[in-house]
Amino acid sequence: MAKRDYYEVLGVSRTATQEEIKKAYRKLAIKYHPDKNPNDPEAEEKFKEAAEAYEVLGNPEKRRRYDQFGHAGVNGGASSFSSMEDIFERFSSIFNEGGSPFETFFGGGSGRSHHRKGSNLRVRLKLNLQEIAKGVEKKIKIKREVSCDACHGTGAKGGTALRTCSTCGGTGQVQRITNTILGQMITTSTCPTCQGAGKIIEERCEVCYGQGVTQKEETISVRIPAGAVGGMQLSMRGKGNYPPGGGTPGDLIIVIDEVEDEQLKRDGNNIVYDLYISFIDAALGTTVEVPTIDGAVKIKIEPGTQSGKILRLRGKGIRDIDGYQGDQLIHVNVWVPKQLSSEEQKLLEKLRHSPNFQPNPDKREKGFFEKIREFFK
Repeated sequence: MAKRDYYEVLGVSRTATQEEIKKAYRKLAIKYHPDKNPNDPEAEEKFKEAAEAYEVLGNPEKRRRYDQFGHAGVNGGASSFSSMEDIFERFSSIFNEGGSPFETFFGGGSGRSHHRKGSNLRVRLKLNLQEIAKGVEKKIKIKREVSCDACHGTGAKGGTALRTCSTCGGTGQVQRITNTILGQMITTSTCPTCQGAGKIIEERCEVCYGQGVTQKEETISVRIPAGAVGGMQLSMRGKGNYPPGGGTPGDLIIVIDEVEDEQLKRDGNNIVYDLYISFIDAALGTTVEVPTIDGAVKIKIEPGTQSGKILRLRGKGIRDIDGYQGDQLIHVNVWVPKQLSSEEQKLLEKLRHSPNFQPNPDKREKGFFEKIREFFK
């Protein structure tokens, strides 16, 4: 089923301000919140759809790409939220904005204000130039802490050997009232007795020893978009560690390491290749084969080609995530032999004083650095 237009989902115009977009999302979040619509799958889907739309339109950079390319422009940029907790974690600052009405719907009454999140995992993924240029799907192995099957993540034997914490009454929070010159101030903090769980373990699980988590090795498929750069970080929500005692798992952070190619060098979206040809080929002209990210191609070297000349292969560079396509620049180097046989020396001596072998640079010919600047304008 095709996704609806994000502006249509939030009910705003394409010229709406960020504040108008935020207000529209808050309104829909209240309308379709699960606490107001219990056991209503349609309301839950609309709640998730609104969150996905706001994640894109509420971010100026993602919104710019969406306006230009539609859903394809935010490929992987908009999350498909798998649960309500994903949304509460992502937009907690908006939910709690201004105290009311979000304080009622998203606060302590629903038991989510003290919900715990597990730690993130971070891995480095090495990619070669071709994988970066084309995009690639990689399978990576990770070891993560997952919810214990024996106790269902509670840490208690059988998942039921629990009692309500008497300190916080099961809320996971305690309040403290302080008298000041401005009146009474109420501060809320995590319950020190149950560490925010709201429950006390009476008999520990024999598998996880009361931690609620066990370690597991998993193989995860990761789709890397074309045009990634070294140092870029991709996040997979919910693929990190589960917190002890239950809660929302952390994220898996994937850091891209770009492996340098032996022949092709990357310069932004462009690919640079140093081509070495003989003096004879430069003088007479020839056809040579050069590597590209798409495979080897043949190019023509015109007679009289000078060392330092830059040739351009249009569209043979890298297309970035915004759709800009770079070129391949070929820097021609004329190779001068370091050693000559006696016969070769005699041949060249005959040509030494030939008029066509005397340097006669064209004054109109641009220098190397001028050519480079021209290519990158």
